[in-house]
Amino acid sequence: MVERWLERDTRIPISPQMASWSPDTPCSCDCFVSVPPASALPAVIFAKNSDRPRDEVQEVVFVPAGTHAPGSRLQCTYIEVEQVSKTHAVILSRPSWLWGAEMGANEHGVCIGNEAVWTKEPVGEGEALLGMDLLRLALERGSSAREALHVITGLLERYGQGGSCREDPTPFCYHNTFLLADRTEAWVLETAGRLWAARRIQEGVHNISNQLSIGSDISAEHPELRPHAQVQGWWDGQGTFDFAQVFSLSQQPVRMEAAKARFRAGQELLQQQQGGITAEVMMGILRDKESGICMDSGGFRTTASMVSVLPRDTTQPCVHFLTATPDPSRSVFKPFIFGVGAAQPPQVLSPTFGAQDPVRTLPRFQTQVDRRHPLYRGHQVALGLMESEQARGQQLRQKQRDLEQEGLVAVRQLLTRECAPPAQELGGLFQAFVEKETQAYA
Repeated sequence: MVERWLERDTRIPISPQMASWSPDTPCSCDCFVSVPPASALPAVIFAKNSDRPRDEVQEVVFVPAGTHAPGSRLQCTYIEVEQVSKTHAVILSRPSWLWGAEMGANEHGVCIGNEAVWTKEPVGEGEALLGMDLLRLALERGSSAREALHVITGLLERYGQGGSCREDPTPFCYHNTFLLADRTEAWVLETAGRLWAARRIQEGVHNISNQLSIGSDISAEHPELRPHAQVQGWWDGQGTFDFAQVFSLSQQPVRMEAAKARFRAGQELLQQQQGGITAEVMMGILRDKESGICMDSGGFRTTASMVSVLPRDTTQPCVHFLTATPDPSRSVFKPFIFGVGAAQPPQVLSPTFGAQDPVRTLPRFQTQVDRRHPLYRGHQVALGLMESEQARGQQLRQKQRDLEQEGLVAVRQLLTRECAPPAQELGGLFQAFVEKETQAYA
C-alpha cells in the first residue's frame, strides 16, 4: 500500500525559461547499495562516486553531535532554515565551497548520496536549498533511512530546492535523486520540484545514475504527484502510474543517454557479484573506468568516493571509507568510525575565506580562490608522478594499495571480532590513515 506523506502542496510555478540545462552540462554520479542476502556479510553496503567539475575540491568534514537553543536559525549554502534542538554527529564528503554534502553518514549508521536529475518539471534558478543541503540536513536530523527521507521531503515542501550547484558565475541548477541506507534497508527518493516518489529496498542490489528509476513500484509519494501529472496532461489518470515514464523528459539529452549506459553497467556489475558483495567489491565498481562509473571526461571527473559497511548487528560499528581525493582508481579509501576520539583531520579540511568567500559576496562566484587542502595537494603531486615517472609512479601506487589494504584488514578483523581495539583507537582511525597517506606523498 502506498503511503501518502505530507498534507498539502505549496508549489510555486516557475517559468520553463528558468530551467537550467544544456547538452554540454555535466550531470554524472553513481550510487550503489547491497542489502542482504546480496552482501557477503550480514550488512548493508553503500557506495557512491561524486562526479563534479574536474578542478573542484572535496573535503571530508567531521561535525560532532550538537544541541541548539530554541528559535535558532541555520545558515545553509544560500538560505537560512530553522534549526532543530539536537543534531547527530556526521562525516561528510562535500565540495568545499558549500554547506551541504555530496555524500556522508551519521552516527546512527545512516548513509545518503544524491544525484542531479532533470524532469518535465522546470528547474528554477532562484536560491533555495541545494540537494546537497537537504542531504546534510537529513543526516543531522534522521536516525534511520526512513526518518531521513521524511526530513528531506518535509524540508522540500517548506523551502523548495534551487540555486546554482557549482562554483561558477553561470548558474547550473538541477533537481535531485537520493539513495538512503541504514543497517536494515535502503530507500530511493526521486524529486521533481517539490514533488517526489520513493521506493523501499529491503533486499538485493540497486543503483541510481542521474535519471528517474522508480516506475510503478512506488512505496511512498507526494499527495499531489498524480493529480499534478493529470493536470499537466502527462498521465490520463486511468492506466498504470509509472513515475519515471510520466515525469522523464520526452527527448533525453545526450548526457542523460550516457547516464542510462552507466546505470545498466552498474546493474550488471552488481548482479555479477550478488551474494558476495563486500566493501572491496564496491570499491572495484567505483574504480571501473570502462563503464564511465569512474568518470574522467573533459572538464568533469570523479572528485571523491565513499563506501560504507553497515552491519545488521548493532553491537558492531558502521565503517565508512572515504577518499577525500579525486579518481578512486588512484586514491586510497580510508576507514572512518564514529566513536570516542573521532575528530577533524586538518589535512582534509580546505581553507576558509569568511565574508570574502566568492560564495558569500554578491554577485556570487565572480572570483576564484584556492580551496585545495593538504592531502589534495600531495595527491596532485602523486598523480603527476604516476603519469610522468613510471618507476616512481608505480612505487606511489603500491604505497596506496598497501595502505588501503591495511585499512581493509583492520576493519575485517574488527567486524569478525578477531580483534577489539580500544574505543579511542577506533575514533582516531581515519586521522591515522590520513596522516599515513600524507606522509606517503611527502
